[in-house]
Amino acid sequence: MPGSELGEQLAKYDSDGTKLQLMLKPAKGAVGHFYYVASSSPVQADQINAELTSLDEHGILDRLSKSCDADAPIDVQYQRPGGTDKIMSSLVPLRTRWGCWILVSSHTTAEFLYTAVDRPLWRTPETKIAVSFYIAAALIVMLVVAGVTRSLGHFRRVAADIRQGRTRHLSFASQDIAPELGSVAADFDALATDLQNVARDIRQSAEDNAHSFKAPVATVEASLEMVRRSLPADDARALRALEIIVGSIDRLKALISASQQLDNVTADLIEAPRQRIELAQVVKDVAGRFQDVLAERRIKLVQNLEDKVSVVGSTQVLDVAFENILDNAISFSPENGVITVSLTKSSQVCELKIDDQGPGIDPKKIDCIFDRYFSLRPVPQCDDDDDAPLPHAGLGLWIVRRNIEALRGTVTAANLKPTGLQIRIVLPTIRKWH
Repeated sequence: MPGSELGEQLAKYDSDGTKLQLMLKPAKGAVGHFYYVASSSPVQADQINAELTSLDEHGILDRLSKSCDADAPIDVQYQRPGGTDKIMSSLVPLRTRWGCWILVSSHTTAEFLYTAVDRPLWRTPETKIAVSFYIAAALIVMLVVAGVTRSLGHFRRVAADIRQGRTRHLSFASQDIAPELGSVAADFDALATDLQNVARDIRQSAEDNAHSFKAPVATVEASLEMVRRSLPADDARALRALEIIVGSIDRLKALISASQQLDNVTADLIEAPRQRIELAQVVKDVAGRFQDVLAERRIKLVQNLEDKVSVVGSTQVLDVAFENILDNAISFSPENGVITVSLTKSSQVCELKIDDQGPGIDPKKIDCIFDRYFSLRPVPQCDDDDDAPLPHAGLGLWIVRRNIEALRGTVTAANLKPTGLQIRIVLPTIRKWH
């Protein structure tokens, strides 16, 4: 048996069906002539020629020669006689002075059932199983995402319903929120309750404070009337001091009224539901309340209002905003002047413009008119006559800006030519109401 000792050494590295064969191409031998030296598995003498013939028929010996010449390993795949299975061989050459030694490592594909050596990667069992797992995982993720998206969409609709006052007496938790969002719904309910309590407390505090201040102010005012009657008509200094006190009381009353209005508007911003509002109707309602003042000042109010202009908001919030703007325009308009109110809409926004014929505003100060406590009205002095305007707290246009911005709108001012001021409000319109 050829190379029995070498065969025993090769057998030590023979495992998992791998067969090792050692062959030699003598340095001075014929081209393509190899000697079968040893094998890791026993080979009978009569099988050697058959093995070499099979290698020669499949061109393995020729490739062995090329491998020796290039001194580079090669991989070979060929079919056994009879076509029963395939042979996978790895040929490693080693050139020495005696010739080229070739170590042939081979195995049948049946011994590597779970490998991809004889088929495309996508057809292997591992790949198919992995793809199945990936598809199943992707479907699960898509279902989870769809469920979360649906739950969040429902949560958003419930929030919009509560905010818009359609389910004012209901809670998030009672609206069939997904179990995953149960704790979040409870937190939102607690937050909504806290906001309602805050709005209620603000209103109550405003009413209590106004009552607390108005009572002593009324007492002082009544007492001053008695003092006025008792003063001699020729005591100019005393009468002037009395007028200063009266003017201060008027200013204090204006501040009390403005403070109460500010607190009530703040409560409205917190609590008032966001509903579908026809803006033209709000303008008409507010304008109707100024008819007597307009007639007394002989001011003409022109209304160019486009119908069916809907916005999301609160009637109280919009009512206060437009009322303050119109009051401001009337205050600065001359007698026989004209105030023009225009309402137009586009695809996404609407514009409400209030133009007066007053003196306008110093361009250096026009950006300040919406600031808190800023006012251009004259402050009554002690020697002013009885027709002097009442003092103002400088909160009207500041409240306008705050209310409009709370509804995702903007408000700006611009001087008109030759004279006058324009207040421009832009609000998002409703394209579809659920």
